[in-house]
Amino acid sequence: MRRSIGKEQIVAAAFRLLDEAGREGVSLRKVACQLGIRAPSLYWHFKSKQALVDAMADALIHDVARHVPEGQSWRATLLQLAHEFRHAFKAHRDGARVYAGTYLATENVMRVAETTIAALAQAGASIDFAATTAMDLIYYVLGFVIEEQSLPENGAGMEDVEQAFLAMAESRFPYCWQARHFLTEPDLERRFVQGVGLLLDGVALRLVPPQRP
Repeated sequence: MRRSIGKEQIVAAAFRLLDEAGREGVSLRKVACQLGIRAPSLYWHFKSKQALVDAMADALIHDVARHVPEGQSWRATLLQLAHEFRHAFKAHRDGARVYAGTYLATENVMRVAETTIAALAQAGASIDFAATTAMDLIYYVLGFVIEEQSLPENGAGMEDVEQAFLAMAESRFPYCWQARHFLTEPDLERRFVQGVGLLLDGVALRLVPPQRP
């Protein structure tokens, strides 16, 4: 057994496989092969593939919520975290899919949760609402990035889809036709910012104290 192989080396090797072959291409056997060791040696650190995926998910958010300016507004903080989550998930092929479905209690996860909940609670939100909003934010980012990372590279094969969309929209779906330029425009940054903005607008409405009659 090569005890010199540590968890960080194993996770780094798993990310190399992820970038080469996607989530389905990661296995303990392939990671061991890349490291030049036998698969059973990995069980010293990871008992299963899921345990390895959990470690990868945790590593993905290592830098999220590390530097939040003191006194920053709740909205600026949540917007910052949304962008940091997106950047983290996009750092590796299928990064969002790696994180999705993992349920962790680690320093990284707790730091992010604490930062989000604290920002909202200090703005007047109940703890319950702050906690569910923290989850809603990450669910939105996860879904967005999963879709983003599923798009074909360089738009390959999308021309036929766009032509079919335009033909049907023009002949049968008038509102889709009016919105055709936006629906066929791959400005993902603008769409992401708008989506997060809508979520935060809704949160802001819940933070406004009810007015007396």
